[in-house]
Amino acid sequence: MSKRKMLGSKVKQLLAGVSDHGVSHLLEVETDLIQTTILLAEAIEKLGTNFLDLHASVLSQEEQISIIVGAGQVPAENVERLTQIQADIALHINKAVTSLQFQDLTNQLISRTMQRSAGLRELLNTLDVVGNVLSADGENEEIEGLLTEVTGKLEQQSVELKNLLRKTVNQEHLNSGDIELF
Repeated sequence: MSKRKMLGSKVKQLLAGVSDHGVSHLLEVETDLIQTTILLAEAIEKLGTNFLDLHASVLSQEEQISIIVGAGQVPAENVERLTQIQADIALHINKAVTSLQFQDLTNQLISRTMQRSAGLRELLNTLDVVGNVLSADGENEEIEGLLTEVTGKLEQQSVELKNLLRKTVNQEHLNSGDIELF
């Protein structure tokens, strides 16, 4: 086999291998991200339900305390302290429920990661298409031209993907309750 045929064959094999292995790994990444999203949704749903149940129990307890206080069975100095504890509990529960908003942040980030993975898969498919077009016994100039063409196409696809996903997460912490992602 001549050097030309060997070069064309090796380039074709390389492009097909990179494409196949890359696509396979990206599919695994996407599967993991989907499973992460499902687990996250279930966890957040359970946390939300538990916080609401906790809040209902605390409200019930507050009603009972109010009845006891109203009956005059609690010394005046303790009434003020109980009122402060109730306010603290309400504040903490509200902060906890607000913190659950991170699900929206993570879902959007996971969605962007999925888009990046799909974009990378498209890039790898481009390599596969080029590998199929490439003749195993092509001239060096033909191989060079095809590789230059594919490099340009890959750069163009990369820029398009980057422009699509350029947005960033603006939320720096979860305490504010005001989440502005993109």
